[in-house]
Amino acid sequence: MRQSRIAASVSSLLLAVACTLTGTATAQAAPQASATGYVALGDSYSAGVGAGSYFGSVSCMRSSRSYPALWASAHSRSSFSFTACNGARTSDVVSGQLGPLSTRTGLVSITAGGSDAGFSGVMTTCVLRGNSKCLSAVAEARSYMDRSLPRNLDRLYTAIRRKAPAAHVVVLGYPRLYKLNGTCRAGLPDTARSAINNAVDHLNTVIAKRAADHGYTFADVRTAFSGHEICSGSPWLRSVDLLALTESYHPTALGQSRGYLPVFNRAE
Repeated sequence: MRQSRIAASVSSLLLAVACTLTGTATAQAAPQASATGYVALGDSYSAGVGAGSYFGSVSCMRSSRSYPALWASAHSRSSFSFTACNGARTSDVVSGQLGPLSTRTGLVSITAGGSDAGFSGVMTTCVLRGNSKCLSAVAEARSYMDRSLPRNLDRLYTAIRRKAPAAHVVVLGYPRLYKLNGTCRAGLPDTARSAINNAVDHLNTVIAKRAADHGYTFADVRTAFSGHEICSGSPWLRSVDLLALTESYHPTALGQSRGYLPVFNRAE
């Protein structure tokens, strides 16, 4: 009889421990299971500048044809917040775009770094001030990428993880702008175009390294855009447009849907 009581006590104890462990595991899994929201952060390449069909903030130029909007419309998520904005630097993302992030955020996409490096100013210099000034501006941008951009990206990536600890973060890169020896009969010489492409490659390298160090996925879009650069026969990037300067050197709607979106689909 005494052995039966001992066996019953041991069984009760084991059952209680099992229930406790199950409850703890469930409690720990619950935040992860509920982390199903999607937040799209970043600069003009994520906002969809150049793709048309803009909505919301006039200055941010968010497009319904951007890869975040296209992805969200094709997937069922508990929430979708689209805060990417034209011209946003890493500091702008930290100060103005992270509000929707929370423990319920399961997916984050972002492009950031191009505005920090001053690519808009570089392209303006290249178009208006000649080859020598262009090459100097590109060299200055590359210096900034090495000197200051890694620290800026670290601050941004750390802030994202702090606010969205359960999120899978996909950091997308930038496409090369030009096809060399292509169809263009005017505009920048190929020496300038090559320097710009090399700077884009360097930018992607810096971003990919910082993303990896933070445990984020880097999604490289250069292969997707290969054969569809400016000066190719079927460009997915806008060249300089005097009637819509802001849209110059940005992906078209096809660049978003056939360039960025498939790459994001594979990475998310």
